[in-house]
Formats: sequence, structure tokens, C-alpha cells
Amino acid sequence: MRGEKGFALVITLVVTALLVALLVEFVNEVYVDTSHSHNFVAAQQAGILAESGIEGGIKLLQFSSMSRLGEQYSSLQESWAKPQSFDAGEGTVTIAIEEESGKLNLNTATSSNGTPDPVYTPMAKRLFTRLKLPLELADSLMDWVDENDTPMPGGAETNYYGTLKLPYAAKNKRLETVDELLMAKGYTPEVLTKLRPLVTVYGRINDTEAATPININTADRDVIAALDEKLTDDLVQRIIDYRKTRPIKSIGDLNAITGMDTISPLISTKIGYLGNVYRIRAEGKVGESISVAEAVVRMAGGTAAPVVLYWREY
Repeated sequence: MRGEKGFALVITLVVTALLVALLVEFVNEVYVDTSHSHNFVAAQQAGILAESGIEGGIKLLQFSSMSRLGEQYSSLQESWAKPQSFDAGEGTVTIAIEEESGKLNLNTATSSNGTPDPVYTPMAKRLFTRLKLPLELADSLMDWVDENDTPMPGGAETNYYGTLKLPYAAKNKRLETVDELLMAKGYTPEVLTKLRPLVTVYGRINDTEAATPININTADRDVIAALDEKLTDDLVQRIIDYRKTRPIKSIGDLNAITGMDTISPLISTKIGYLGNVYRIRAEGKVGESISVAEAVVRMAGGTAAPVVLYWREY
């Protein structure tokens, strides 16, 4: 009799343990499912905030344009050039804008027939030199874009790319993104990290359009120095110091900078004072969920709708 009671107790304990285990598993599944549901909703909300941030960036650019009262300049002293962060109730949205017009357009520095551009190709080489990058990268870039199959001394064409472990052909067309450079010979993530803030592929629409001028008000010091070999670091610093207090609106303003009166004729056709292509990066955050939207837009002026040249969400 005692044995039967002891056996029944053991069975009861086992059943109780199983029930407790099942209950714990059930509670855990409910918790996980609820967490997944909350995370999914938060991710969707963050995505919506990021997309709205792009629209907010466009409105900010339009406001800056109208605030200039028709004057033909854009500068880093305007509100669009400063990161903006907003509380959106359920989360936050952060907007950062940079002007692509202040960068060296790699599509201007190359050509479809493989002939170096007499103005912008030397600029690209000076920029590579300042960044301590091998000049062979300029040849590699030219070969990647041009339509012929004759490699330049430091470049490569399809006969090189076809021998790689995962073979492919040279593009032989204009660059569509800066990241595409990773396909070209010699371009590594480290090289791209140096180049990305200083170069662009947006500006000139096709080979028949005039070369894209570089906005002297927003260009980085390395890009300014690459404009001409006679631009010393001291002159570049004077330009940067001047534009911190007031925008450069004309060649007259540039000549007002000590030492620039003899240099300005050498760079006058390479520079501009007003940008119209911008990269907008918007980050939406809800809880621990973060979503990013990035767009490159060509502004049409005033409240006219911009042209979206590039869009990415991640």
C-alpha cells in the first residue's frame, strides 16, 4: 500500500513538473510572439519616419532657396547644412544633408571615348595625390567608364576582369553610384572611405552637357586644393575662413580674398556658387528599431518638385 502511494506521489510530481514546463513554454512563446509583433510595428514606424525625413529635408532645402531671395548661392551657413533632429511622439527622426555640387564629379573627370578631360581629369589626379592614393586608380576609373577595350597603363579592361575568380566585364558606361567603384581594379573599401565624402557621380546629365562646376562655398578643402596646382594650403584656408563669415557669390568676392586675384582666372570656369544636387539621409528610430532612407535629389528651385536621382532604404 505504501509503495502504491509513493508511486502515485511520483506520478503526481512528474505530471506537475510537465504542466509547469508547458506553462513556462507557453508564456515564453506568448512573450516572444508579442515581442516580435512589437518589433515589427516599431520597424514599420521607423521606416515611415525615415521616409518622412526625406520629405522634411526637401522642404528644408526649398525654404533655404526661398530665403536667399533670388541670390545665386548656397553655403554651409544655411540651415540645411546643420543636422536636424525631431521628436515624432512614438520616436525620433534625424535629417542630415550634404551638397553633391561641392564634390568632384567623377563622370566629368572621365569620358566615353577614353580621352582624358583636359580640366577635370587632372583635378581627379591631384585629389588622388592629396589623399595619398595611387594614380593608377585614375587610369582604372577611365577604363571602367570608356567604351573601348584598350587598357591605359595603370588601368584594366574586360580582358583583366574576365580572369578574376568571379569574372565580369568592364562596364564601359558612366558611373551610376560611387559604390560601383568597388568593381574597378584597385578600388577597395579603404579607398572608397577616403573618396566618398569628396566625389560624386551626380551633376552632368550626359556627355553633351557642360561640365559640372564645383560649388566653392561647400567644397571640402581637398577638393578646393585639387582645382589648380597653384592653390596652396594657405590659400585654401583663406577661402574656408572667408566663407565661414559670408558666402562667396561671385568672382569679385573670391578676388577679395588676399592672394586670390591671380588664381581666380585659373579656376573661374571650374567653380560655381550655387548647388542644386543634394544627398539627404534620414534616420527614423522607434524604441530599438532604426530605419534609414537616403535620397539624392536635384532641386528645381522654389517650391517646384525635385527630381529624385537615387533612393535607398535600409
